Amino acid sequence: MKILIINGHPDKESYNFALAEAYKKGALSSGAEVQEINIRELNFNHNLQFGYRKRTELELDLLNAQDKIKWADHLVWIYPVWWGSVPAIMKGFLDRVLLPGFAYQKREDSLWWDKYLTGKTARIISTLDQPAWYYWLVYRQPSHNSMKKLTLEFCGIKPVKVTTIGPLKHSKLPFRERWIEKVERMGRNNK
Repeated sequence: MKILIINGHPDKESYNFALAEAYKKGALSSGAEVQEINIRELNFNHNLQFGYRKRTELELDLLNAQDKIKWADHLVWIYPVWWGSVPAIMKGFLDRVLLPGFAYQKREDSLWWDKYLTGKTARIISTLDQPAWYYWLVYRQPSHNSMKKLTLEFCGIKPVKVTTIGPLKHSKLPFRERWIEKVERMGRNNK
């Protein structure tokens, strides 16, 4: 299996980077091929400044990201939930990379669209500063719904499975180590 790990956290010292490393370790131990995108390391304009009215040329790092997405069978998205959404740098990446003609295409004179990333699966691993059950029960997990349904499935990627880790704030080392082990197992099982 060809796995692409996409890390959307802007801080390389974050727990998200440890989770990405754990998933990678597990996936490599299973014999999977693994590539990575650390969005924080890419050189690109985060703003889709003309919307879809006028094309903004893709920087080399974004062209390479599209090649990696095409290459992968399974995409693993790792990011923190901030203000019920993804970090701004990751939102900019999504806006600039998952473009019409690459990820999907609206049909002429129709409300429907063609999905260009079919045949791929995904796993979302997100961290929270609140309990996962609270994010689900009270807020109805807006970032998960947006990433899963309105972004990845919109482009044809499915199934999309979601793992929510929280509360991270004030968590103790045993809690974090247990999650590192679980995420490594996910990687080993290519899930």
